[in-house]
Formats: sequence, structure tokens, C-alpha cells
Amino acid sequence: TMVMTDLGADVIHIESPSRPDLTRVAGPFKDGVATAHSMLNRNKRSISLDLKHPEAVEIVKSLIAKHDFDILVEQFRPGVMEKLGLHYGCLKKLNERLIYCSLTGYGQTGPFSDRAGHDINYLSIAGVNGHSGRLGERTPIMGVQIADLAGGAMHSIISILAAVNHRHLTGKGQYIDVSMTDGV
Repeated sequence: TMVMTDLGADVIHIESPSRPDLTRVAGPFKDGVATAHSMLNRNKRSISLDLKHPEAVEIVKSLIAKHDFDILVEQFRPGVMEKLGLHYGCLKKLNERLIYCSLTGYGQTGPFSDRAGHDINYLSIAGVNGHSGRLGERTPIMGVQIADLAGGAMHSIISILAAVNHRHLTGKGQYIDVSMTDGV
């Protein structure tokens, strides 16, 4: 979504009022603001909504129904958006032009889909860590989040831009399932 704002998109970052975005609290800080949060959320507007409350869900639905926002990116575990009443099937009825991208570690289906994970897990399962290590030595920890950036962010933005082109040609949105493990 940072790349989308860099390209001129109007992005609203929805944050939970009870579970803060961890990039807000992780240093380093400049003038009391986390630099990672500033970088990742530059040019975005932010709103605090507890999506477990029906009123908050209705706010999201109204933004999509009014066509104020026609691309949604979510990164919950599979099934969470369905429980909240914000899954693609529900929102597509409100706006058939909606492009809905689900970004997870392992995708929406498959044996690992419900597992929690982190960059190092995705890299290990994909074989990147083993390729980067030396025989008989412990695999090194990478200095950047490769799966998050190359497997998640890059594949998400490419898929979203392809879906925007498809929508331009057909008038129809679509659902996108991006797995960081598959991406790396």
C-alpha cells in the first residue's frame, strides 16, 4: 500500500484501537515517531476501527458501496475477514469493481494456511534459507524481510495493477490471493 500511495492512490490505513500497529512502537524513533511507521504509512490517511463491532464494519462497507474505495488489501489469517463480514463475496455485492487482495504467509488454502508465520518461516519453507547457508553451519538470519518485501509486497502490487488493468477492460473487479511463501 505504500507503493500505491507513491503512485498517487488515496489509501486509508485501518488500525485497531486495542492492538496498535507494531511499527508504531518499534524503534528507531525520530521526534517521538517510529521511523518504520512513518516510512510504511507515508501519504496515507489512518482511521481507528474495531472491526469486531458492527458499526465499524458498516463504515468499511459504506466506503466500498459508495465506490469511495475500490481496492482492499487485507493481511489477516484465512477466515478472519469472513467472520467479520468483510469477505470478498460480501463486499463484491456492494461494488462489482472491487479489487480485493488477501496477503498471507501461506495463502488461503493448503496445509499451512492456518499457521502463524514470520519471514524466516516463509524463507525456510521456500528453500531460500537453505540455499543461503553453508553445509554444516547454521542458516544465517537475513538482514531484511525478504518474503515480506519480495514475496508479499511486490507480488501484491503487481497483482493489483494487473487487476486494475483487467477492471479497466471489463468493468469487473476480482479477488487476489497472495502467499509470501509462494512468492519467494
